[in-house]
Amino acid sequence: MSDTTQSGLSDNAAGGIAYITFLPALVFLVLPPYNTSPYVRFHSFQSLLLNIVAFVVEVVAGYVLGLSRSFIPLGLNTIWPLFDLLWLFVWVLCVIKAVNGRTFKIPVIGALAEKLANK
Repeated sequence: MSDTTQSGLSDNAAGGIAYITFLPALVFLVLPPYNTSPYVRFHSFQSLLLNIVAFVVEVVAGYVLGLSRSFIPLGLNTIWPLFDLLWLFVWVLCVIKAVNGRTFKIPVIGALAEKLANK
């Protein structure tokens, strides 16, 4: 997976960079030669899906936490940092695996990303 493109950016590097934010992932899905690499496409789609899920979870949790403050004194406020740490761990794991030429499929998201990447 470490083929170097004309720009000097390898597939492994592009796969890792795709996880930085959703913007590089979108760029890699549009720009040749990255958009023809199933490896880069997989990591780009997985990054996008991971960002979407994280955004939805943050919005829903923010709403639930806002409600829980009046009903549950400690409630989800005490365990929410654990979810943030879990998200950070998954994100770092994806970046490390991508840079090393491996794929780490996040459950559900990874299967969908693989399907989208192979279209």
